[in-house]
Amino acid sequence: MKKIFLQQAYEELIDAIAYYEEQQLGLGLKMKDEVDHHVRWILNNHAIPRLRIGGYRRVNLKVFPYYIAYLVYRETLWILAIAHNHRKPVYWIKRKNEIR
Repeated sequence: MKKIFLQQAYEELIDAIAYYEEQQLGLGLKMKDEVDHHVRWILNNHAIPRLRIGGYRRVNLKVFPYYIAYLVYRETLWILAIAHNHRKPVYWIKRKNEIR
């Protein structure tokens, strides 16, 4: 399965990595590793997380207060957002329209 990060999701990831790296050296890298781990899991298990209203799925990170919002369309995993759990919920939902 092919994997595509929407530009906004990629920027969210880079911003979060930079923030955590500022807090403590190596912490940003730890977040990147956790996101990479979960993306690999999603590639192999994309249908396991429940389908949410709005037609997307999400996987919560274990260590950091973020989740990965995604959908699968035409054999492609689309990463819609790397979203913070405590910020506006589904602020990114309109990004789904960029895929079709």
